Amino acid sequence: MTVGSVATQGADSGDKSSKNLPGLLEAHKIDGKSQHETIHWHTRGVAARALHLSRGVEKPSGRVTYIVVLEGLSRFSVDELNTRGTYTTAKISPIDMTKAEMEQVEEDADFKALSRQFKSTAMELITLLEQKQKTAGRTKILLETVPVHKLADIFVASFEISFEEQLAMLDSVDVKVRLSKATELVERHLQSIRVAEKITQKVEGQLSKTQKEYLLRQQMRAIKEELGDNDDEDDDVAALERKMQDAGMPPNIWKHAQRELRRLKKMQPQQPGYNSSRVYLELLADLPWETTSEEVELDLKAAKDRLDSDHYGLVKVKQRIIEYLAVRKLKPDGKSPVLCFVGPPGVGKTSLASSIAAALGRKFIRISLGGVKDEADIRGHRRTYIGSMPGRLIDGLKKVGVCNPVMLLDEIDKTGSDIRGDPASALLEVLDPEQNKTFSDHYLNVPFDLSKVIFVATANRAQPIPPPLLDRMEVIELPGYTSEEKLRIAMRHLIPRVLSQHGLNSDFLQFPEAMVKLVIEQYTREAGVRNLERNLAALARAAAVTVAEQEHNHPLNKNIHPITSSLLESRVAEGGAEVEMEVLPMGSNNHDLSNVFRIMSPLIVDEEMLEKVLGPSKYDNKEAEERVVTPGVTVGLVWTAFGGEVQFVEATATTGKGDLHLTGQLGDVIKESAQIALTWVRARATELNLVTKQESNLLEGRDVHIHFPAGAVPKDGPSAGVTLVTSLVSLFSRRRVRADTAMTGEMTLRGLVLPVGGIKDKVLAAHRYGLKRVILPERNMKDLVEVPSAVLGSLEILFAKRMEDVLEHAFEGGCPLKHHSRL
Repeated sequence: MTVGSVATQGADSGDKSSKNLPGLLEAHKIDGKSQHETIHWHTRGVAARALHLSRGVEKPSGRVTYIVVLEGLSRFSVDELNTRGTYTTAKISPIDMTKAEMEQVEEDADFKALSRQFKSTAMELITLLEQKQKTAGRTKILLETVPVHKLADIFVASFEISFEEQLAMLDSVDVKVRLSKATELVERHLQSIRVAEKITQKVEGQLSKTQKEYLLRQQMRAIKEELGDNDDEDDDVAALERKMQDAGMPPNIWKHAQRELRRLKKMQPQQPGYNSSRVYLELLADLPWETTSEEVELDLKAAKDRLDSDHYGLVKVKQRIIEYLAVRKLKPDGKSPVLCFVGPPGVGKTSLASSIAAALGRKFIRISLGGVKDEADIRGHRRTYIGSMPGRLIDGLKKVGVCNPVMLLDEIDKTGSDIRGDPASALLEVLDPEQNKTFSDHYLNVPFDLSKVIFVATANRAQPIPPPLLDRMEVIELPGYTSEEKLRIAMRHLIPRVLSQHGLNSDFLQFPEAMVKLVIEQYTREAGVRNLERNLAALARAAAVTVAEQEHNHPLNKNIHPITSSLLESRVAEGGAEVEMEVLPMGSNNHDLSNVFRIMSPLIVDEEMLEKVLGPSKYDNKEAEERVVTPGVTVGLVWTAFGGEVQFVEATATTGKGDLHLTGQLGDVIKESAQIALTWVRARATELNLVTKQESNLLEGRDVHIHFPAGAVPKDGPSAGVTLVTSLVSLFSRRRVRADTAMTGEMTLRGLVLPVGGIKDKVLAAHRYGLKRVILPERNMKDLVEVPSAVLGSLEILFAKRMEDVLEHAFEGGCPLKHHSRL
């Protein structure tokens, strides 16, 4: 066979049905420049017969192309190539299988499986193409009439595959290999068509959905116009724009808001980011950028009277508030210090902040920080997050509607920190006057001026507050109330409030001062007055039940006139019996006395009612006397977040090896104090007459066990040092400590008594427990200025410079020493 300069690739077909299959022709340029170049021929080819030759389109360069239609006959292998002039001839050998070989192959099981797989894939491809083109072609007939090995060549010839894949298909003389490769190519073509169809359907579906929604919105708009209902989305956006214009935003923030508004107008309501953008713009419009509370002219006398009427005692605290208000009056635009009220629960910290707002004529808002561990609660969430929202400060300003309220940061000592950040660190910017002018909330994303806000903080303890944050606040300590102060608070504030909350008044229930004092002393022991109010409320509920049961039979109109009659008074005075009268009201005087009208004696709280409602007494003044009955027991004073408390210390000795055992859920500091106390006692054992000269070891043959009762409560701190020494000296000397004496103080290894904190709360605790004598470090004498004079008048305060002074005061008759040398 002679091969010319035209390389022909055709389909391998042996029948006339292949006439319609186009052949791929590639013309090799044979000009003067490329004639002498080496032409690389493939070792295999296809013998073909020319069926048609036609002239193509003439190109602008003058070159004419021709289209040749070829019919493939069979595969061949090139044995020898010869060049004659511009043509090349070759000797070839056919390599197709004979008819007998094909029949043998067709009986092979693998060939049958490959044939079924190829036909199935080819049928699926043809069906998909016919559905796509919506035509019913005759291609399926080929699957039934043409042999499978020829079908593989026909299908592959119609695909757009690489030249290397075409050669690989040409080289596949083995029909099994040919079918396997053809099946793979058909499957790949089928998958590409499916992916393209899926993408097309998705795009068309989105377009059709958008068009449908657009038409529906246009129809809805037309319907609303016919009905006169203009409440559509455009009107809402226009109203939002007007609201933003009236918000009084600063110029830089107004530019930012306009940019966001233009973005909102370009969006459709059903788009994902539409709602979040609108909520953000509504927040910008709702924030009080320039809206302020009109401050009334400060009247210091009226403010002082208001504080005195709302709070009993707290002289130092109220004086500091008056000073604060005086500075505000003289310089309204001055930087206000951040006041931090530190004290036990129930002493009036929150109500003091409310009184400041009332005195200034400003709105008041409270933000609770207890348990807050996420920095986003202060700074807000970024808008990129789902469900993002502004921080509590910005949200609070939005609710209060002014930019200069009195903002209470409640429980600022109870913030925590975790992987989400540290809220206390975020508060540094809030409470710093130099920084809060441009406070940046993550959600708001624009600066907001907090310098006009008056911040007031409350805490139970100052220790948990980080030092940088504590440095930005002025700490004002609120100690606990004395029994006398609680009595006055109860008579002036608590009882009227409790009666009003339970629908009663003094005509139905009366609280004698003696009974209130009994409730304070025997049913409550706290720094504040919350438990006292709860007990009074319990008594009021019991009285409400009695009044409701007795007076439900004669309901009358609330428009009742008070009636007085000498005959009526004489009847009540003589017989003491209840007189029941029904009155027909003639006027409209609204006296909310009761739901019924009945003349009866008021219910007066007595000891029997206390025991019936509140139960037996929970505390008494004999507790210390009853517990300090044996040597080794001492009364100490400690400070807690709820105020001062009395802490008993018990020591005992057992047979052992000289070990020290400590129980009561103690911390490391108090354990070290116990070790120091035991060492000091052992060093001074001879001077304290605890051992004789012959006995060299105080702990020889015995162990010491020190216990702090109330083991469920964690305890720590250095102020129990003198108490531990006194307990050990009492144990080894077998002498009891005075039951009416309490003590506090830290001691050194050399016996010096060091000052401790919380003196006022501790002295008040001793007063509440009915103790008469308190031993304090000498260097704490200055702290007694804060203790009320009434409390100091009822206590004997004893000061100690060294541990020997403590022992001298703690034991009845003193504790004489053999030697007075000071180690």
